[in-house]
Amino acid sequence: MKILVNEIAQEIASGSLVSDAARLYKNNADLFIRNGFPCGRDVRLEDGDRLVLIKKGEMPKREELEHLLMARHTPGVHERLKNATVGIAGCGGLGSTAAVALARAGIGKLIIADFDVVEPSNLNRQQYFVEHIGQPKVEALKEIIQKANPFAEVECHQVRITPDNVAHLYKTADIIVEAFDLADQKLMLAEAVQKQMPDKPLVIGNGMAGWGDNNLLRTRKVGNIHICGDEVSEAGPGMGLMAPRVGLAACMEANQALEILLGPDPRIQSFVEQEKQNLLNIKQPKGERC
Repeated sequence: MKILVNEIAQEIASGSLVSDAARLYKNNADLFIRNGFPCGRDVRLEDGDRLVLIKKGEMPKREELEHLLMARHTPGVHERLKNATVGIAGCGGLGSTAAVALARAGIGKLIIADFDVVEPSNLNRQQYFVEHIGQPKVEALKEIIQKANPFAEVECHQVRITPDNVAHLYKTADIIVEAFDLADQKLMLAEAVQKQMPDKPLVIGNGMAGWGDNNLLRTRKVGNIHICGDEVSEAGPGMGLMAPRVGLAACMEANQALEILLGPDPRIQSFVEQEKQNLLNIKQPKGERC
């Protein structure tokens, strides 16, 4: 039968175990991942399986590294994300976190834009480190992204985003992720995208100040715009921004971008449908008195 071992097509006898493949292709492996999930040496392989063999602590060759980075992905997802381009408008708490999440997910190209530099008060919620203070955010973020995933292409623009340059900056992006601090900037981008690129999906963060109440954050779709956040809390005097809640909203934005690119995850959808059915069963109890 045919399987992929570290993304290289191999033939192996029917009925082989993971340990058989390890003996043939990487004898010192001590971590085995079959179809995106860790497994034991005694697991039986099936035709078409994707098996990743890793030796913990060993630096792989560059030609192997990209596949090993994505070993925990659902099979087939990486190939689709590698061909995708996502634009990030703003590189603060939302933008830096969403960009790193998308790079770790294997997005092939990120277009990041921000005019600002890193300063100390950014570090309570943005992905930067003390060593980045004073650097342009786009340059610092590119460095961080490429440390996490050196195979992600990053196109940087240290500019202030305006209606005049939105289409030029993001014309090749499949999706734009909005990541500004201020409401008027969010509105500017939404209006510019709707007017100049009406078919391009736009993911917006709205409402992530303060702390607590995870369940208040949600995602809502209006036309081609996807809104992530609680849509209530806005930063201002007496209402600060911190990493946990900003990070939640940013990762919701990144997750929404993945769903737009990949479509709904069928396994997640089946859980949702089952939950709906369970609720219906509770509301419509069967019995003689119904």
